[in-house]
Amino acid sequence: MYRSFHIKSEIRVLAIDDSALIGDQILIVGAFFRGGDWLDGVMRTHVTRDGMDSTEAIVGMVKSSKHFGQIRVIMLDGVTYGGFNPVDINCIWELTEIPVVAVMRAYPDLRKIEDALLHLPEPKKRMDIILRAGSITKVRTKPGSNPLYIQCAGIEPQHAAKIVKLTATRSNIPEPLRVAHLIATGMVLGESRGKA
Repeated sequence: MYRSFHIKSEIRVLAIDDSALIGDQILIVGAFFRGGDWLDGVMRTHVTRDGMDSTEAIVGMVKSSKHFGQIRVIMLDGVTYGGFNPVDINCIWELTEIPVVAVMRAYPDLRKIEDALLHLPEPKKRMDIILRAGSITKVRTKPGSNPLYIQCAGIEPQHAAKIVKLTATRSNIPEPLRVAHLIATGMVLGESRGKA
């Protein structure tokens, strides 16, 4: 089941990224944008490093936000936060009724992920959540740029790709995600660093 909506140039997007892995509680930041141009708000919460609470934390942050009724798409930086704390994008869609798009710079190596999860509690449950994110679609935001890869819940891949392209205004990465990364790393490290 997909939400039907018109993609406007100033579609309200909430992009979420995590900070550096310092300590057991990892800061995650949501940047609320109009399209890829205007930052309208910032929110934050925490997830447990290598825990199992990312989905719950994101849903709680989204639903408690004053922007909740305006958010048309939730954009995630991949499907794990705080190390290997998996995010169930379908559960987020079901509990918020807001479509979810997970964006990745590289095609995920599921074999490497599965091997890494063997060192953590409940590896099968974690892997099942990651696999539930579904099929992966390649998106090129600009001619000649490196491709991105997306997974979606509650939105058709072609519509999700259009939103990713629309919001990639300053670089290959959607601007809301780029800004969420800058804020999250800057708050924890004192200065932003690394790539979104």
